[in-house]
Amino acid sequence: MYKKLFSQTLIYGLSNVLVRVFPFVLTPMLVKAFGPAKYSIYADFYSAAGIISVLLTHGMETTFFRFFQKYKDDETKQNTVYFTCMTSVFIASVLFLFFGIMVRQPLANAFKHPDEVNFLIWFLFILATDAISAVSFAKLRIQNKAVYFASLKIMNSIIVFVFTLILIFRIPKQIETEGMGSVLLSKIYNFDYGIGYAFAANLIASVLTFLALIPTMLRGKYTFDTSLWKKMMVYAWPITIAGLAGIINETMDRQFIKYLLPESVAEVQMGIYSAVYKIATFITLFKTAYLLGVEPFFFSHAEEKNSGKTYAALMKYYAIFSAIILLFLVANLDWIGRVYIRNPEYWSGLNVVPVLLIGSTFLGIYLNLSIWYKLSDNTRYGAIISGIGALVTIILNYIGLKYTDLGYWACAFATLLSYLIMMLVSYIWGQKKYPIPYNLRKLIFYIGGSSLLSLISYYCSTNIIVRIVTGNVLLIIFIYLILKIEHRDVIILKDKIKNFKLTKRK
Repeated sequence: MYKKLFSQTLIYGLSNVLVRVFPFVLTPMLVKAFGPAKYSIYADFYSAAGIISVLLTHGMETTFFRFFQKYKDDETKQNTVYFTCMTSVFIASVLFLFFGIMVRQPLANAFKHPDEVNFLIWFLFILATDAISAVSFAKLRIQNKAVYFASLKIMNSIIVFVFTLILIFRIPKQIETEGMGSVLLSKIYNFDYGIGYAFAANLIASVLTFLALIPTMLRGKYTFDTSLWKKMMVYAWPITIAGLAGIINETMDRQFIKYLLPESVAEVQMGIYSAVYKIATFITLFKTAYLLGVEPFFFSHAEEKNSGKTYAALMKYYAIFSAIILLFLVANLDWIGRVYIRNPEYWSGLNVVPVLLIGSTFLGIYLNLSIWYKLSDNTRYGAIISGIGALVTIILNYIGLKYTDLGYWACAFATLLSYLIMMLVSYIWGQKKYPIPYNLRKLIFYIGGSSLLSLISYYCSTNIIVRIVTGNVLLIIFIYLILKIEHRDVIILKDKIKNFKLTKRK
């Protein structure tokens, strides 16, 4: 059982990381080719995608897992659960697509992109197609088809990556170099679309993924149960609310920039902020890989006598690695940022990245702490905490963008404070409802110390060389202090490695 659990967790974890790597690699190519104003169109649409996706799926993925397991001894009922969930998402997606196309021009106007109706239509199809596919992906997971699931996810990302390169970079170059030899291409290809072809690449990937899932979608006898659907909706709506709150914290600050700043600066600010925000993906990848691997472990060990001590130890090590990654990234941000984002038009935004990285670190700690309400079957508390974070995000973004000249700095500070408050609320509340013996002093030292040293190292000087040297010296000192504090664990680890090598030799 554990071998199977580990292998599937590893597959899901690696696929999730790979899926995030492709957009991460694509970003520097796009920002190099397009200025902040053009890139902001791409960033704008996808910042709204999360909210729409949550509404279209309306919690049915998690609901499917819950009800499918509820009827684990009744295959007919499980089939009904799948098709009931699938029908709910399908109807919501089709209605969304139909009405979106009907009011496409007013919708584009409201979105402040009146000339980008074609991109909007492609975007609507992407969201509808992906939402319909979501329940079938959940079905693959619950049927333990981890390899098939991962293959489709990775295939989708590769298709997006490859077709974006072809449509935005390869074809224009071919037309320009071959001249009349590419007459057909020059008639079909529209140079004015520019970054809009990234939407076309995503649409191609979404449609091909949808087609690959059709055998999974159609397997079984179609049955829709109205009474069951009503029960599902009662279960699903708190999940939807929590999902909306989480998306508001994560991406809606771009929308605040668009609607609250003057149009003359909004596009550039959004483009710069969205591009430099991608650097926080370094921490996000670590956080995602860790949580995908450790969450099943949390649940499988929930009934053990010393599970609380195990959770506390895992939190400590997560905090240590997060703190080191944070300080390393900030210490070397000046060269990492310029290597990753090669267009100097965006470099002014690098100054805000340390704040975003610290915020992402707080989010990772919060997600680790959140195990208390998952293990105690009180997921509504998670919705409340996410709601508190969303409220903080909305208020601070509104005040900062509307009444100050901070620009995207207001968004960064709102992100930082939102995740900090969520982290603190989750810890305090969790210790009352489901006490876990965390070593609070160590956690404060590792996360708080790394955050403080990051701010000092980066903002101590305007000279890049001074910042890099200062940051890396502080990083070495910080790692040395960690090793001194955790010397017992280091000795135990050395002994284990030594014994492993001796055993291997024998």
